[in-house]
Amino acid sequence: MGKHLVLVGGGHAHMVTLANLHKFVEKGHRVTVIGPSPYHYYSGMGPGMLGKIYTPDEIRFATQHVVEKQGGNFILGKVHRIDPDQKMLHLESGETVVYDVLSFNAGSYVPNEIVTENGKDIFSVKPIEKLMQAQARILQLASQQKIAVGIVGGGPAAAEIAGNVWRLSNDYGKNMPQIKIFSGEAFMSRFSQKIRKKAHNSLTKRGIEIMEQDFVAEIKTGQITMESGQQHGLDLIFLASGVKPSPIFRESGLATGPDGGLRVNSFLQSTEYPELFGGGDCIYFKDQPLDKVGVYAVRQNPILYHNLMAALEETELQPFDPGGEYLLIFNMGDDTGILQKKWLTLDGRLAFIIKDYIDRKFMKKFQSLE
Repeated sequence: MGKHLVLVGGGHAHMVTLANLHKFVEKGHRVTVIGPSPYHYYSGMGPGMLGKIYTPDEIRFATQHVVEKQGGNFILGKVHRIDPDQKMLHLESGETVVYDVLSFNAGSYVPNEIVTENGKDIFSVKPIEKLMQAQARILQLASQQKIAVGIVGGGPAAAEIAGNVWRLSNDYGKNMPQIKIFSGEAFMSRFSQKIRKKAHNSLTKRGIEIMEQDFVAEIKTGQITMESGQQHGLDLIFLASGVKPSPIFRESGLATGPDGGLRVNSFLQSTEYPELFGGGDCIYFKDQPLDKVGVYAVRQNPILYHNLMAALEETELQPFDPGGEYLLIFNMGDDTGILQKKWLTLDGRLAFIIKDYIDRKFMKKFQSLE
């Protein structure tokens, strides 16, 4: 008799599983996918969509269509709580879903504890759909007057957002905004001095201001207040200050890592409940804490697919090997990029061409399922 596989989220780590849903169905298993949107947007191309390098259609997968086309069931909704002893999910809608094997690829969110108002014109960089709203708002405001845009964060996301706000305004806006990055102690601090200098030069030569040696204390509509007491009036604010896993695991009483991600073993399997798996940004890999970068989710793809099938069919699981150094390329918004892998550092047009090729190839591979 078949079992019930439930996938929460259609993100990068579930792509191979989604591509092979028909194989689960052919073996007599039921498959349900739960997601907050009929589509999944590829975060690696999100800043480029903000800058209108890409259209929304070019950076998204039609998750619901792919699931239903292969005989699976898609539920539009969000999981509120996990009851692992009863093998039951509670959704925000009040609906419950019972599972035999469960896998989470629910991504991450940008913390907003320092936002004192849920006011307008404050946009987090995740979910990616927020960037579409921000794009429309920037063009609307900049068509009327010169505006000021602030980006809170000192890492690659902040750099890419700043560069692509510049791109959007330069190509489509009537007035070029003042763009400020509030980077905390130091901009791009976890990278080498060479990378930091290239990113800093790329942005500042376009008039983008990078503020260091001060931290944001409070954000509200139209204003950022620093710990130093300095205040900045802004028409639109982006939150790009790093991501955290969904709080659902900790709130459900499951074993988590220090960051709140689902604690998993070498098989991407919960350290407490063998029928519970996960991948991507929402997990804490106990053998080796992993950076929140899409490459690990992509590498987890075939292992997660194999292990979900193995859990249903009661066959042997495969361990996940995170692999070695990974390729990083930042889209700086002006048709240039900054590339790093091991000792190699490259910036300029070629770096962007490489990133664009890799991203488009990845999208076409899975969009072909549609």
